[in-house]
Amino acid sequence: PASPAAELYLDGAEIICNSSGSHHHLRKLNKRLQLITTSTHKSGGVYVYSNQQGCDGGRLYFDGSSLIAMNGQVISQGSQFSIKNIEGVYAVVNLDDIRNYRREIRNKSLRDSDEPEFPRVTIDYNLCQHDFFDLTEPQGEPRIHKPMEEISLGPALWLWDYLRRSGARGYFLPLSGGLDSASVATIVGSMCTLVYQAIADDKNEEVLADLRKITKQEDFMPESPKDVAAQVLNCCYMGTKNSSEETLKRAKKLSEDIGFNFYNVEIDDLFDATKTLFQNMTGKEPKFEVHGGTYLEDLALQNIQARQRMVLSYLMAQLMPWVSEQKGFLLVLGSANLDEGLRGYMTKYDCSSADVNPIGGINKSDLKAFIAYAKDKLNYPSLQDILDAKPSAELRPIEDKTKDSTQVDEEEMGMTYDELNQFGRLRKMGKCGPVSMFKELLQKWKDLTPKEVAEKVKRFFFYYSVNRHKATTITPAYHAEDYSMDDNRFDHRQFLYNTSWEYQFKRIDKLVEYYTEKKKQT
Repeated sequence: PASPAAELYLDGAEIICNSSGSHHHLRKLNKRLQLITTSTHKSGGVYVYSNQQGCDGGRLYFDGSSLIAMNGQVISQGSQFSIKNIEGVYAVVNLDDIRNYRREIRNKSLRDSDEPEFPRVTIDYNLCQHDFFDLTEPQGEPRIHKPMEEISLGPALWLWDYLRRSGARGYFLPLSGGLDSASVATIVGSMCTLVYQAIADDKNEEVLADLRKITKQEDFMPESPKDVAAQVLNCCYMGTKNSSEETLKRAKKLSEDIGFNFYNVEIDDLFDATKTLFQNMTGKEPKFEVHGGTYLEDLALQNIQARQRMVLSYLMAQLMPWVSEQKGFLLVLGSANLDEGLRGYMTKYDCSSADVNPIGGINKSDLKAFIAYAKDKLNYPSLQDILDAKPSAELRPIEDKTKDSTQVDEEEMGMTYDELNQFGRLRKMGKCGPVSMFKELLQKWKDLTPKEVAEKVKRFFFYYSVNRHKATTITPAYHAEDYSMDDNRFDHRQFLYNTSWEYQFKRIDKLVEYYTEKKKQT
């Protein structure tokens, strides 16, 4: 269908104003700019686009990028992400340039007679000036952030808006030394950098007033981003005898780079007490598989550790300001990424359960790119060790604490994070079930046999359906992808499935036989 802007242009309108409320997600701005510039390129005219900027009090962040385009070119563009409450964009244009441009469009006069006429309202006001002004020249290529820059800015400003409007004293983060929790800490570090720059470089009194309100210090004046981080972020490494020394070292180094308050506590006593309580109640002692237990026992013992970290996180979030003789409370930050939510590779009511989660809508591949970018951009060299380490939950016994755990996430999941990315897009955006997803991936994964593709698809749909209930309690997260797992707003599928997918899996098996035989014949 034709856009309203095109019809207005064809009826003679020269300037169109669009007051918009378009929210951010990764890689979206380019599409938005294409729609606007293409509209003015085809019909000629000025397009004044004004978009909201900031958090809406929910999962969305509106990413600004207000602009003025004329005759297919952007002549003025505002920032996509800004800590300012208000930002203005202006341009001086010559309307004769529009009329001359339209004379060059040969088919416009032929289409005019077919377009509807819009009502006119005559007012006693002249927008034009006859004096000479310096016209605004096209700025060249529109400014578009790379995805890792978007992650560094969008979620950081979302957290700042949430913090200054919630009345909280700061944030609390369970820090494991792994990539996900490090990503969350780095995003908060980016937030602290933006706040400091607004105060030190831009002399933004509103930001300073907000920071003093949050810290409850009327005369607080930060001298570096680390000063801001020391006030608003508290992190704790909650280790057990299953945790390696390497993850603790990585967590400590990151705290030094960013400047947040860092605590280290061993929770083995909590784990042993819970295990003993169960043993006294039932007369049976659950064991890890390496100690002779079953898979069910092993999983239960892993979950005890994960859930105790969540309970301890909320205790510390409530009482750490009191310990420091300060007023207020802390908001708990979650650190489960989009892929883990999709696969259900997390413990229900563990550290994935929090108040807000800045990375819950971001996949692992983008987080890795963000960490690599932030290492240099924010000058956090400790991120390199985190980037090099293999992601691990560290919930099973390890033989050598001086080395990284052998419990590797991708091996446990039976699929890579890149594969999960594709599963998620096909399931949500492509509306694929097991059979249609198998057909799609058979064309994309040409290096795999039909049987191997089928096994991966079946494995995904089994775990997707058996863990689907976890999506109903998932922490509110920054919306950054169209296949977001934030069930309460973006995905309204049921959470109870027949996990056997009997009919669909049988069809896949028949297709595997067909394609395998066909491949032999060729």
